[in-house]
Amino acid sequence: MTQWSPFATDTDYFEPSQKQFMQNLRVHNLDNVLQKLKEEGITIVGEPQAYDYGKFGWILDPEGNKIELWEPIDKAFI
Repeated sequence: MTQWSPFATDTDYFEPSQKQFMQNLRVHNLDNVLQKLKEEGITIVGEPQAYDYGKFGWILDPEGNKIELWEPIDKAFI
């Protein structure tokens, strides 16, 4: 599934990436995924954030592009 979400042109949401977009991947058990990625040497950006509709975490790929990991809370969308 592809989803487009616009941001203001002056947003810093994508930092430290130089691109004005990012991939968003849905995951199961975000905390576990982030721990495993950290053990593999993947750069974790900031701290995970939780909202009524899910938890988010961010990593950098080897090229320095920010990737968002989302553990959705399904009941928020019913």
